[in-house]
This record gives sequence, C-alpha cells and structure tokens, in this order.
Amino acid sequence: MQAASALSHQPLRTGAAARAPLAGCAADFELLDERDEWLEFSRPLDAPPGGAPARWESTVVFGGMHCAACAATIEQALRGTPGVAEADVSAASHRGRVVWDEGATRPSAWMRAVLRAGYRPLPAHGALASAQRQAETRKMLWRLGVAGLCMMQVMMYAAPAYFTAPGEIGPDIVHLLRWAQWVLSIPVVLFSCQPFFRNALHDLRLRRVSMDLPVALGMLITFVVSSLGTFEPDGLFGHEVYFDSLTMFVFFLLAGRWLELRLRDRTAGALEALMHRLPESVLRREAAGGWRRVSIRRLRVGDVVRVLPGEAFPADGTILAGGTSVDEALLTGESTPLARGVGEAVIAGSHNLTAPVELRVDQVGADTRYAQIVALMAQASTSKPRIAQLADRLAKPFLVCVLLAAGLACAWWWPADPGRALMIAVAILVVTCPCALSLATPAAMLASAGALAKGGILVRRLQALETLAGVNEVVFDKTGTLTRDAFVLERIELREGTPRALALRLAAALARDSLHPVSRAIARAAREEGGEAASPVQVTDLREEAGQGVEARTTDGRVLRLGSAAFCGRAAGTADGPVSHLCDEQGWVAAFHLREDLREDARAAVHALQAAGVRVRLLSGDRPEAAARVGRLVGIEEVQGGCSPAEKLAALRQAQQAGAGVAMVGDGLNDGPVLAGADVSFAFGRAVPLARGQADFVVLAEHLATIARTHRQARRTMRIVRQNLGWAAAYNAVGVPLAMVGWMPAWAAGLGMAASSLLVVLNALRLARTREGA
Repeated sequence: MQAASALSHQPLRTGAAARAPLAGCAADFELLDERDEWLEFSRPLDAPPGGAPARWESTVVFGGMHCAACAATIEQALRGTPGVAEADVSAASHRGRVVWDEGATRPSAWMRAVLRAGYRPLPAHGALASAQRQAETRKMLWRLGVAGLCMMQVMMYAAPAYFTAPGEIGPDIVHLLRWAQWVLSIPVVLFSCQPFFRNALHDLRLRRVSMDLPVALGMLITFVVSSLGTFEPDGLFGHEVYFDSLTMFVFFLLAGRWLELRLRDRTAGALEALMHRLPESVLRREAAGGWRRVSIRRLRVGDVVRVLPGEAFPADGTILAGGTSVDEALLTGESTPLARGVGEAVIAGSHNLTAPVELRVDQVGADTRYAQIVALMAQASTSKPRIAQLADRLAKPFLVCVLLAAGLACAWWWPADPGRALMIAVAILVVTCPCALSLATPAAMLASAGALAKGGILVRRLQALETLAGVNEVVFDKTGTLTRDAFVLERIELREGTPRALALRLAAALARDSLHPVSRAIARAAREEGGEAASPVQVTDLREEAGQGVEARTTDGRVLRLGSAAFCGRAAGTADGPVSHLCDEQGWVAAFHLREDLREDARAAVHALQAAGVRVRLLSGDRPEAAARVGRLVGIEEVQGGCSPAEKLAALRQAQQAGAGVAMVGDGLNDGPVLAGADVSFAFGRAVPLARGQADFVVLAEHLATIARTHRQARRTMRIVRQNLGWAAAYNAVGVPLAMVGWMPAWAAGLGMAASSLLVVLNALRLARTREGA
C-alpha cells in the first residue's frame, strides 16, 4: 500500500480538525481535504506513473438513512459528483464505499453532495462515527419515549368511546375527550414524527420517493382528519377521530427503528472493535537508549518499541527481547493464546498478555496485516449481493405503486365514508412500506460475514456467500493448503552401530544455520527429541553448496556432509518424499526421510465436505507421486499432479462447462489465475498479500475445517435469506388486501410494518452464532 509512509507521518488530530465531522455542516468538510485527514478513512487504489493523481477508496457512514431507497438516493448524489468513479451504499450497515479521483475532486465536494441530498456523511474512523451513532440512538430513544407516554394518555381518553354504547356519553364529554387527545398528540407530531416529516419534505423538494414519504403522508393525513373532526364535530370528518391510531403506529414505527438501530450498532460495533484495536501511543527507544512514549503515527520501519502486558502491538514486527503469550483471536480466529519469543513475528492488533517485550518494527500503517484485514472487513460491509441489488432497484417503483394503490383505494371508499376512505389509504401507505424487503438480504449477509470473521475467515464480497451456497465441487491446491510450507522427519535409516541420537546431533550441527526447508526440518526434529540440547556438536569451516548440501568439520577433526545422495557419495533411491543423507570420511552414516507436514484437520475437512455432498479434487503443481500420496492421506480420490497454473485453470473451466459450481482453495502465492477463474475462491495462508489477492474468502486461521464450516454457513445464510424474503412477501400479500377492504386500522398497519422489519433483522441475527453442525 502506498499509504504506508503517509500514515506513519500523520499528525495528532486535535482541536477543530478532530471535531469537524461532528458538526455536520458543509464548511467543516473542507478540513477533510487535507491528505493527512482523508488518510484516516481512505486508502489509495492505484498510483499511475508520471505523477498523475491517484484514485482513492473512502469508507463513509451515513446518518439519516433508513432504507434501500435512501441508499439509492445517496449513490445517485455521489455518482453525480464530478470525479467520483464508483459509489456503493449498504442499506443494512448504513456504510458506503466511494472511489474518487484526487485530480478531479476532494472529499468535501462529494460529502456536500450527500448533505444536499438530506443525509449526514461521516468518515468511518475513530470515535467520531461511534459518537454520532450513540447520539442518534439517544435522540431516537427520546422520540420513542415521548410517543409512548403520549400514546398511553391518548388511549386512556379514547377508551370510553370503545367501551360505551352510542349516546351513553354526552356530546360535551366526547368533545372534551377529543380535545384532550388532540393536545396530547401535538408533541408526537411535532417531536416524535419530526424525522419522517423532515425526510419526506426533503424528498418532495428533490422530486424523489423514499420509504419515509408514504409513512409521513399517513401520519399527516391521520392528524389532519382527526383535527378536523375535533374542530368541527358536525363536519364531514366529525363522526370519528383517530388520535389513538396515530400515536400507536408512531410508537410502533419508532420502536421498530430503535431496535433495528440497536441491532445494527452491534454489527457496527464488532467492526469498530477491530478497526480501533491499535493503541494511541507506544514506548519507542530513542537514539540515546532511553524510552519515550510517542504516537504510533510516528513509527517507522526499523524502530524498536517496548510493548507492555495488556497493550496491543502497534505494528507488524519481530521480537528482539523477552517472551510472552499473544492473543490473536480477533485477527486470526485462533482462540488459544500463542507463545512468542525472540526472533518470532507478531502482528499489529494482537494483544500482549503476559510480559513486556521489545519489538523491531517491520511493517507500519497500511502495509500491516491488521490494516489489510480492516480494509477487507470494511469492503464487505459496503458490498451488496445480487438479491439486495434487485431489491434496491425495485424499491422506488414499488413505492410509486404504493402511492397509487392508496390513492385508488381512497377514491373507491370516498363516496361511502370520506373519513374511513382516508384511513384506509393511511393503512395501505404504512403496511406496504418495503423496509422488511430491503433488509431481508443484506441483514443476513452482514450477520453471516461477521460470524465468519470471528472464526478467522474474512469475506471480501457478500455475493460470494450466495455463490458458495450453490457450490458442489471444491478443488484444493496441495502445498501450503493441504500441507504446510515445511517438512517433518518421518524416519531415519542408520549405518550399523550408529545411535539415532548421535546421527541427529551430527546432522543438526550442520543444518541449524541453513535456510533450506529440509535442513530446518532436521534441526527442528533434533530440538524436539532433545538430543541436540543435551550435548550439541560444535563445527567449523561450514560451507554450503547450493542445490547439493552442507559440509563442515567438527572440533575433533571429523569431516561431515549433509545433503543429496550424490553429495554424500551414495546412489539415489526411490522415496515418497525428500531424503537428506549424512556421511563422514568412512562413508554413509544416515538417511533422513522427510514428508510434507500435513495439516492436522485436512482429512476431517475433506470428509466434512464429502459428507455434505460436495465433490473434492486435488490439483497440484508438485510431482504426481507426491500429490497422489497426499491425496491418499486426506481421502481425496481425484488427484492430478504436475499441473501448471494454466492447466489448473483449464481443468477448472472444464468442470464449470459441465455444470459444476466450483470453489478453489489455494495458498494465494501462485494460484491467482485459478482463484480468479473459480466461481468462488479461498486464499489460504498467512503470507498472502491480503488486499491484493483474487480470493473471495481469506482464511486467517491455520485450520482447514474453516472451509467446510464456511460452506455450511453459506447454505444456512441463503436459507435465512429465503425465509426473510418469504416472510416479507407473505406479509405484504396478507396486509395489503386487509388494508384495502378496511379490516386493518392504521395502528395495526404500523405494528405490522415494525414487526416485519424487526422479525427480518432478528432472524438474520441467528447467523451471528456459528454452529458446527449448521
């Protein structure tokens, strides 16, 4: 990421700059035009040669939006701003992704366009978005409280009309009770209904339709008709008032929105818990040798910092002194604390649990794994699946149809009873609001993506969950996927009279300074068996011949060689895996047979996929015999070795042409074309450049079982989506006819609308709890 150096130079935000976005006025947006400010919520997408301006991708939170029509309006305002290339806004998360050209525009320009459209843009960073969300929740709670209190009082004054026979209460008392209801309804209309009226008025000025327009019309019509009945008891609308229906459906609508807001905050809070995991400052070693606490924005590659117990690591780095346990659960899904000592790597955002350590900074800013993970999660929170895009496109035409249906129903009923005709129109306006329909898909997708992130799987595109649910074939790469990027010692052949422990000590003496994977495996085996630590062999004159092996002399003058059969003067034989030979002046001493380190859960993961009815294949660039051996170990029958990336892609295309939905699981290092060509793909391995990969899912944890679990979660997600869409359709199929024939009063319509939206969100939140058997 080119933003790394800039991120490390950012100044501390204080004063007006820190408070600017909270003010919410257009003038404050000018402060965000400074590069140090927009780097807080943006990342560069490209940097063309020749000094041309770069394109940036910014993540923004929008206040005042409630539905898919709001999202479409914001997207239209953004895309109409010169210099904005792309704009995607999620109705479920209220977050948006804006791609803009630095040479043609600045954040203030497209933020002002959103403000003119009637919504409050806020950079998605720091505590500012959280503070804005908390303020919105508090204000919503106040509106709900006023509506609830007034509703109870209005119902008290309306109750006599329901429980007494006509004429039992005198006209003066009836008139007095109506005036009491009118007075109590005024705070509801002026305060609790304010967001609906404000948004509807803004929509009318801009000649557009949103979900607040029919709701506001319903509230206004109900209040006006009831007021006319109060002022003129003998007039056209004087026989009945509907203040109780008005206050009840306002209360139900606000209760539904408040609960949706609380549930959405839980999802947003989980993302912000990750985004704001880094500490504000850290102890850095000065040139004089002392320690000074500095902002993490001042860190550079090569700095040495001291991280205390309970603090998060501020950057990717290598431990220079000390040892500790590290919690990486939020970043990798690894729930068990991991031991980290001198020479071992730690990642930014993980927590130091037990002891202070000194750390050399290797990566800062946007180059850290932490920053790449945050970027992927933010990208997923603003992406929209195909089903959600369809709902967004249908939202505005549907609302126009709702207005027409309400007008026609009112015209039909008007000759019989004008008051009832207007209230039937109100019920239609309220009951048909497509909030549940617009929330059905994105709410489920976001809840599922959040649950997967907790388990160490990042979803780059929400659409991938829908695709994965239909996959019936999974193709695995071998090296780095089914196996680790390392070897393990399988067995040792020994010269007669040579103890196993001695052979390991001699081989380890030559191998411990080599970087070759086979040498590292032998040295690790010697450490694990304890022989090397008990009586290590000292060597001198060590030299390594590339592709052959290592030669050295022991302190007692013995010349040793470790390497290939030819290097050690022995005829090459056949073996399933790599073999390293040890020899001295007298000849061959030992042969160390190694095998690839198979992941512990590889066989279980393959069996889980097969049990789910998924065809599993192995395509590998390694030798056919090595691929076949791994296939036998994990239970994959269809194995093809010696494949180039082009041949892997051709095999993938052939399966797709036969009608299979194919998922590819690779290590991401040389499988880019295959990962891009598959219907859905997983990049497996910690070394993958997360933000540049082709995969739809990035597996952070070192567990293959996550593949099968993600497949189950995707199928479960689509079941929930179908349930949500089915409920939204059934609710409208039942509610609209009831409202049109006058069997659904306005308060019941409001209750039904709020309950349907809430039910959809609660059903989606079931996906936030991952289940092994799901």
